[in-house]
Parts: sequence; C-alpha cells; structure tokens
Amino acid sequence: MPVNKMGQLFMYDLYLSRHNYEEFDLFTLDDIDNAFDKMVTLKYSQTVSFSGTGQGIRAIPLAAGHMIGGAIWRIVKDGDEDIVYAVDFNHKKERHLNGCSFDALSRPSLLITDAFNANVQQEKRRDKDGRLLTEMIQALRRKGNVLVAVDTAGRSLELIQLLETLWRNPESGLMVYSIALLNNVCYNVLEFAKSQMEWMSDKIIRSFEDKRNNPFNFRHIKCCHTMADVDQLPEPKVVLTSVPDLQSGFSRELFVRWCENPQNSIILTSQTSSSTLSRQLIDSPSVKQLHINVKSRVKLDGEELAEYHKKKMEEKMEEERLRAEHEDQEDSESELSDEEPEAHIPGEKQDQHDLLLTNTHTKSRSGFFKQAKKMFPMFPYVEEVLKWDQYGEIIKLENFQFSEVKLVDPPLQMAPSLELEPGRAEEIMEVDEDVAGVEDDNIPTKCVSTPRTLNIAAKIVYIDFEGRSDNKSVKELLEKMKPRQLILIHGTQDSTMSLAKYCRDNEVCLGEIFTPGVGESLDATTESHIFQVKLMDSLVSQLNFAKTPIAELAWLDGEIKLPELEQPKSSMEDGDDLSEENKEEQKAEKLKALAQQEAALKTGHVPSLHRMHASKIPPHKAIFFNEPKLSDLKQVMMKAGFQAEFNKGVLVVDDKIAVRKTVAGIIQLEGCISEEYYKVRSLLYDQYAIV
Repeated sequence: MPVNKMGQLFMYDLYLSRHNYEEFDLFTLDDIDNAFDKMVTLKYSQTVSFSGTGQGIRAIPLAAGHMIGGAIWRIVKDGDEDIVYAVDFNHKKERHLNGCSFDALSRPSLLITDAFNANVQQEKRRDKDGRLLTEMIQALRRKGNVLVAVDTAGRSLELIQLLETLWRNPESGLMVYSIALLNNVCYNVLEFAKSQMEWMSDKIIRSFEDKRNNPFNFRHIKCCHTMADVDQLPEPKVVLTSVPDLQSGFSRELFVRWCENPQNSIILTSQTSSSTLSRQLIDSPSVKQLHINVKSRVKLDGEELAEYHKKKMEEKMEEERLRAEHEDQEDSESELSDEEPEAHIPGEKQDQHDLLLTNTHTKSRSGFFKQAKKMFPMFPYVEEVLKWDQYGEIIKLENFQFSEVKLVDPPLQMAPSLELEPGRAEEIMEVDEDVAGVEDDNIPTKCVSTPRTLNIAAKIVYIDFEGRSDNKSVKELLEKMKPRQLILIHGTQDSTMSLAKYCRDNEVCLGEIFTPGVGESLDATTESHIFQVKLMDSLVSQLNFAKTPIAELAWLDGEIKLPELEQPKSSMEDGDDLSEENKEEQKAEKLKALAQQEAALKTGHVPSLHRMHASKIPPHKAIFFNEPKLSDLKQVMMKAGFQAEFNKGVLVVDDKIAVRKTVAGIIQLEGCISEEYYKVRSLLYDQYAIV
C-alpha cells in the first residue's frame, strides 16, 4: 500500500520537476493517475493468485527493508519450484524500517538479484551519521548553506528523521540554524508517512502505541514547496531537496546558486546513473569547472505576450462560432420536430387564434419538405427549447458565474517606482474577462536554456544513505540461500562479473549463473521439454515406486509411439522401379502424413508410452530424493542402538563413523569398513527415496 501512494508522489514530483523547467510531454499527471489506479495493493505475506494465462501462479511479497513498502517477491507455481526476485534489499535494521529476512527463502530454484553493491564495502551507520553531522556543522559555522540531494518519498524519510533527532538535541548546537525539506509534494509525503506506522520499524510502532508519539511530527524541519519559501528562511540553512541526480528540479537550481560559494557544502546521498550530474560529481569530486545548460521557465512579455493573447482570442472566437452553429442546428431540428401535425378529431373546430401560427393557414404548403418559417401575429417571441437528459434540465454554468475582481501582482505588471494617478488604482484592480481573464497559474510561459560555465568552489561530499546491503552481506546471504540458478542484474559490468565469479568459485549456485545485459532476454527454464503422454498398462504394472514425504517416484524407460494415422499408399514396394512422377507423388503423400501427425498432436491426440524390451533399457545411476537433517539422523541412529553425538558439526556414531554435510548439502559418510559401517549406511539410505 505505501508503494502505491509514495510511488504516485514520486512521479508527481518528477513530472513537476521537469515541467517547471523545460518542455516535458513524455507523460502527464493524468497518465500517472491512470497507471496507479490499475495497481492492486497487497500487504506483506499476502498471497495473490493470478487467473487467465497466469492460472496456478501465486506471488507473495516480503519486506525488503530498503524503502517503506518495498518488497522481495516470491513467485510460486502449483506443484513447481519457486522463483525469488530480490533487488534493492537491506538486511540491516534502520530508524524507520526493519531489515529483510531470507529465512523462508532457502534454496529457491531461481534467484534474481542485483549486483549494485557487489564491490562496495559500506561504513558503519554510526560513522555515516557522524560524517553527516560533521559536514553540516562545519559548513554552518563558516556561514555557509548546505544542500542535501535526496529522493522524494523513499530514503528521504530516514534522513529527515535523523536530522530532526539531531536538531532536537540541545548538545548538538543545531537548533539556531534553519532546516527545510523542499519538493513539490512535501506536505503530502509527510502527511501520508504519519499514517503508515504499521509499515515501519518495531521501535516506531512501540513508541506510537505506548506514547502516541509520531516521529514525523516535526518541530524544526520546515516544509517548503517553492524557492520563495526557501528564500524566506534565514541563512545559514540546510535544505533537503529532490531530485537526487541534480538533473532537474529544485536540487539543480540550488546547486547552480550555491556551488560557486566556497562556504557552502553539497552533500550527495545516492549513486545515480552514469550520465547524471550527481554521478559526475561523485566520480570526480575534485572537478573545478562544469559546463551545463541552465533551463528555466519564464513568463511571456511584450510582443510574445500580445501574440499569445491574439492567438487565444482567435481560438476562442472560433470555438464560439462553432458552438453557435451547433446550437442553431439543434434548435432547427427541435423546431422541425415540434411542427409534427396533431391528430384531428372529426367534427372538432380548430383554434384560429394561436399566438404562434405557421404559414399553413395562409398559404398552401408546397414541396415535399416541411417549411421552418413561422408567423408572429402579435409579437415576435420565440419560445426557448429546453434541453434535458435522464437527470433533468441541463444547467448552463455561464448563468451562475460572476465577474471576479483580483489584485494585480505588482512585481509582474508594473515597476516598483511607478506612481499611480488618482483613480488609476481602481482601474488596475479590475480585470477584463475578454483580454486578461486568467489567473497567475495560467500566465503564458516559455522554456529557455542558457549554457553556463560553473566554477565549483563549494565542498562536495558523498555519504552513502541508499540503504542497500553491501558486498559482504550479499555474499553471505547468497551462501545461505543456495539458489539452484542465479540471475544477476542492476549492476555495472565489473560488479556483476565479480559477484558471478565469487559464486562460481565458492559453489554458491549449483546450476547456471546468468549475467544478462540491458535489453537482453534469456531462457532460464529448467523444464523446457514437457510433453503429455499416455502410459500403457503393461508399463505401469512393472514400475517400482519409492515413497517421499510429498509424492511417490519411479524410474521408467519406454518408447513413444505416435497415434496411428492413415499411411501413404504406394502402388509398388520397390521405389527404384517407380517413375519420377510416381516418386514425387509418394514424397508428397509422406509429407502429407507427417503433417497429419503433427495436426493430430495439436488437436488432442496424445501419444502413448510403451514398454521397452529389457535388452534395450540402458543402465542409469541411482537418484536420491530427500534432504535429511543430521539432527533427525541422530535420532534414527540412537533408536537403532548406536551411540551418536555431535562434534563440531559432525555426527559421530560409536566413535568409528563420521557423518557430515557439505556446503552444497551433500551428506558424506566416513569410517572403516565394518559391520557397523554398513548398518549405518543402510539406515542413511532408508532416509532417502532411491530410484
């Protein structure tokens, strides 16, 4: 549920950050609403079953610990093995979120995870918090401002909660400085975060239940939506603003303002894509000069404004003309329908003094079509034809509108030093509906782009607050999960290959490891050749089934026979005696027969599996099904009269035989050849289903 709302706010802020500075038509706010309206909200551990082409597939979300509402997905199909999609997860517990857990995700058939931090070793949380506090205090004490680039509604919640705690601490000395959160949907983010306590950490939930203490009721952090709100705060100040890549929005505008002042500091909190300004500063922190395009949206003035109003006026007049023509056409049709002759009762005298008379009484009707002209013997009055629908009469909004009087914004319309003549102020207050008639939000604007060279003098610092597991943690989790197949995505080529090499060298994955590139598709299906066949009774009667906890298994060897269809007839058995023409006919008949067999398979004719002759059956190695635990095996040995105990993870039986389980999950049996050895081996075999 939080992802639905917070994701919507993410997209709102992204759209406004682009639209307020440049022409952006990739999508609109309505497109965002339509997309999120189609989403189905789930809670953690809630199972959703698909229908239609996804019949039998179930998806289960589990907490990822990266952002509020973020999930690791476990996808299961009935009777098959499961797939785990774990990208952008964090196993460490934070201030506002619990860490993820992989206890219920042991040995999946396929694991899809990321290699984003495969080569990154993170510092401890206390060290990161200390670095952030030190950088801020140093900048504020030298009378400089601090820009912290954060996202809209994800990792920013962790940062603002940390900073609010620091500002509330009197010993920090930060209470005298201003701090603000700046983005286009700041108020909505904080209000929604206040209502999502059940999705956050256990500490926050206990604090809310015991003391009704909501961590997002801020006393020091100011909520700002425009640059004018930030400018009103006294300096020096700390501003957390979106977007984190410095490509657009308030963060880019503040960066252009503050980067040339050596007293200021720019703090970057996440690694963005390689083509962004933020990533360029992270990779080259000592850069002294940047060439960028500064985009802005300015209001039209002068000839451009006059041309805009002229164009709008022409469009308005054209719309009114088309509307008038449409209304005249509808009125004409309504009048024609009203002229239908009424049924005349024989012997009844018709009224000759109606106010509204047609010319049928004075002049005979000529022609095939009806005449729409009317005569007005007393006064020219035309009754208005009322229009209605299933809800009643249609209301015209223009009948209920009033002319609005609004004050003109002085900085936009006149110079500060302009002196108004007596009586002129009242004239300016009135707004002509036909010429102006627009609010400040609808003032026409245009987007301009200006190339600019920035001399970077501010201190630029990168502190990792992304909330992802680092390389050491990822490797430990992979060793614990032991996936049968592995797909690594969302990482650089070096980090992806490094993690893949580690998994191969340490036998983390028993199957294949895939490292696809961007836009590359792959087939990781383990059961790519599945067919439906009919077992013959002679074959089933000779199968030896071995029981497992969930099913009974048996090994079989047989031969498949296709359904018998009409075979091509040949006039002569010896093909050499056929003429060339007959050979072509025989070849065509064979192709036709093969096509019939394929069509039969597609239309439901199931092939049958028959018993093979004993001389044709090839030998095969025994296959062991089940994964017994050493603790269960210890109980089996003790019930059989053996003395069994654990010694450093190895099960020792009668001080002669050692039973251990390898990293790959294989049980090894070691000991001297003796009667006890064979008895222990027999008991071990009994724990498996052998086919």
